[in-house]
Amino acid sequence: MPRYFAIAVVLTLISFAIIGKAMYIMTAKKTYWTQVASRLKRDSVSVKPTRGNILSSDGQLMASSIPEYKVFIDFQAGATDSIGNHNRDSLWEANIDTICYELNQIFPTRSATEFKTYLLEGKHKVMKNGTVGARHWAIWPRRIDYNTFCEVHKLPIFCERPGVGGFHWEEYNSRRHPFGSLAWRTIGDVYVAKDSAKNGLELSYDSLLRGTNGLMHRRKVLSKYLDIPVLSPIDGCDIVTTIDVSMQDLAERAVIDELKEINGEMGVAILMEVKTGDVKAIVNMSRAADGEYYEMVNNAISYRCEPGSVFKVASFLVALDDGVVDTSYVIHTGSGVLEMHGRPMKDHNWRRGGYQDINVARALEVSSNIGVSHVIDKFYGSNPTKYVQGLYRVGIHEDLKLPLVGYHSPWIRMPDTKTTDRTKYWSKTTLPWMSIGYETQIAPINTVAFYNAIANNGKMMQPRFVKQLIKDGQVIREFEPVVLKQSIAKPQAIKTMQTILEHVVSQGLGRKAGSKMFKVAGKTGTAQVADQYGGYHSGTTRYWLSFAGYFPADDPRYTCIVCLKKSGLPASGGGMSGVVFHRISEGVMAQNLKLSVADARDEKSVFVPDVKEGDVTPADYVLNSLRIKKRPSVSAKNVPADIIPDLTGMGARDAVYQLERRGVKAIVKGRGKVKSQSIYSGTAVKQGMACELRLE
Repeated sequence: MPRYFAIAVVLTLISFAIIGKAMYIMTAKKTYWTQVASRLKRDSVSVKPTRGNILSSDGQLMASSIPEYKVFIDFQAGATDSIGNHNRDSLWEANIDTICYELNQIFPTRSATEFKTYLLEGKHKVMKNGTVGARHWAIWPRRIDYNTFCEVHKLPIFCERPGVGGFHWEEYNSRRHPFGSLAWRTIGDVYVAKDSAKNGLELSYDSLLRGTNGLMHRRKVLSKYLDIPVLSPIDGCDIVTTIDVSMQDLAERAVIDELKEINGEMGVAILMEVKTGDVKAIVNMSRAADGEYYEMVNNAISYRCEPGSVFKVASFLVALDDGVVDTSYVIHTGSGVLEMHGRPMKDHNWRRGGYQDINVARALEVSSNIGVSHVIDKFYGSNPTKYVQGLYRVGIHEDLKLPLVGYHSPWIRMPDTKTTDRTKYWSKTTLPWMSIGYETQIAPINTVAFYNAIANNGKMMQPRFVKQLIKDGQVIREFEPVVLKQSIAKPQAIKTMQTILEHVVSQGLGRKAGSKMFKVAGKTGTAQVADQYGGYHSGTTRYWLSFAGYFPADDPRYTCIVCLKKSGLPASGGGMSGVVFHRISEGVMAQNLKLSVADARDEKSVFVPDVKEGDVTPADYVLNSLRIKKRPSVSAKNVPADIIPDLTGMGARDAVYQLERRGVKAIVKGRGKVKSQSIYSGTAVKQGMACELRLE
């Protein structure tokens, strides 16, 4: 035991000695060792990779990395002449005026005199160790691009090696957006000083865009340093987005023009492809202090508010899907004011006498608050949970799981009368007001995804922002379209709602969103927006104006939502947001329009008309009188009387003639020319045969 005790004492004393020595070094000798550390050169340095590019859907650069430089001068560098004599001061005296003049030409905001004063200040600066001359004096306070760097590097003294002339630099990767602010808030940006992602897709896919750092070993050989690569950096992947540059530009201009027209505070627009869920354009404009509009916050995915009347579609879809009503169900709206559990529910035209008796379809066409709230309150008032469950079922509450930081999923609460939280309490008036778009919180991206599901015959797609990852020109990953719900409602309910939404635009409040060139379906929305204290009537009333719909309605290709926020009247979702929707839809369809070469005609062109086989007596008379030769079609020419001919392209009269002369009954549907026939050409004629002709 004495031996063990002696060993323990010795080890304890050694431990105290080590701790004491460490404390001594950390305190009394701290300055000395800090200076020693500052003189040491790192033998291994990290090599940063090139950050990946962000591309549009057609391969155009929307964000790219380019090198930038900060340039410095070391006034203690040992400049020597050709025979090895130190002549640093004489070199500076001989060239400083030329250097300052050239720097003024490169950076005109600072005069040559100011450059000379500034450089001499660094040259005569006394360092802590007593030496004269700064070792890391910035020539220009900000980063410069590669071309400017090359110009500076060509100047006298600066063109020498760093150890001779003292000119040295730090290289950075800078982010540039070739299309300026176009979709800036969605594409995102990086912190220049930290070289880290700030927001948008830059932040969401930062790990893929960033790449992997490399390692460089620095070894001093004689008076020079050699850089020996140990591990090469791996550059980041390129991201191909779904954004279409031309559609994005079109949507931004349409939103900004309308915001200026109505003196709006904020504007949002989202354009989505129906079948895939691809977001082709996303606009987030907010008015800044200077009165101009910029993309500052991604309100399209983060701004949750009461959506207003665009929510009525979800309410009626729940009722249609549950089968509690159909479009013929009549609602008595009276003179436009109806008391709902002690509170007056008003239609927008209550001062003009209201809509009196209207059916369910018409209630949505004219956006009747009474019509919607009456139906929901009557059939779900005793069981509001069933209604809210229906909202969850039709997808308006769906969490879209977007790959963008800042997305807020919808807030639609379940009935709860026992909570002490006033914002969650469920009263008798909650259900009727919820049915028309109040007492809920939904971001525009969720609303457009819901309308896109209606356009897509009930299939709800996740909004897609990124399609591919590319590395060295090769696609390394595909992001396939994601189906969130195979069907949000029964097919008949979806079909009925599609018809109603077409009527909203053709004969309802959404006329200004329509087009003469193609069919449009959608719904208007006008809602009062609560202030920061949760009230609606403190000072000037603020409005959230929206229009959500899709086009062309008979074969939907794109879904779009436009939301505008403004203060005071006039305020109209159809008259303001609907106008922006109209401009976007017509612009998009015009960009996709492909004309046939045959349409390049002038008034002097002469064409030989095609004449189908049929009762051609009237055509012969007209063409012969005009001395125009006819060009018979070969489709029905020389077809035997017991064979069905090709009738496509014929008018109804000629097609019926061809069938009846063969003893076949003709059933005509539609107007125009024959688009299809139920009995294929070449089929043998049989007694009692009937052929259906579809005309368009």
